[in-house]
Amino acid sequence: MSIAFNHTIVAAKDKQHSAYFLTTLFGLPDPVPAGRFLAVELDHGATLDYVEVPPGEEIHPQHYAFLVSEEDFDAIHGRIVEQGIEHWADPRQSAHGINHNDGGRGTYFLDPAGHYLEILTRPYGRRP
Repeated sequence: MSIAFNHTIVAAKDKQHSAYFLTTLFGLPDPVPAGRFLAVELDHGATLDYVEVPPGEEIHPQHYAFLVSEEDFDAIHGRIVEQGIEHWADPRQSAHGINHNDGGRGTYFLDPAGHYLEILTRPYGRRP
């Protein structure tokens, strides 16, 4: 049996703003229209499909974690700092900066819709 993650829908107040926030920060290709969605393609063909919620509807924040290389971490973190995006070493937002969990690096920040984004260089529980 082969099971692979294919896509998820990401609620946004402004799908253009949220999708381009991610692609710009991560250095990804521009989002592609897919019906009423804007699809951001990640490695292995998985997509984040941004959709606008109706006016007045509440967005329930989700957590999206991205495993990145050390070089990509440096580039993304550099853009986070350049843009003045507040970021934390922990998901409780109690300490600013970068963590070094499991021998890697990680940081947490919010997207324009209030979703919790995380970049990390080593999966949890896998020390070198």
